[in-house]
Amino acid sequence: MLQHFQFKPLYENSQLPGWSLSFFYKQQRYHAEYKKNGTIHWVGTKPADQELETIEKMIHELMLFHVYD
Repeated sequence: MLQHFQFKPLYENSQLPGWSLSFFYKQQRYHAEYKKNGTIHWVGTKPADQELETIEKMIHELMLFHVYD
């Protein structure tokens, strides 16, 4: 489960899509950019490959709920 999930627009003009996000997963802090087409660009430390798919799925669900709803 992702903890302390936070996101904010990448650009001052909120009409431009793109978000900076951060969260904790298994006591490790991660930063990423969520692009308008749904791609995730990891900034700094990237989650382990075996957990990456699960984490990205959780991010997509949270972004759909918070941004696109």
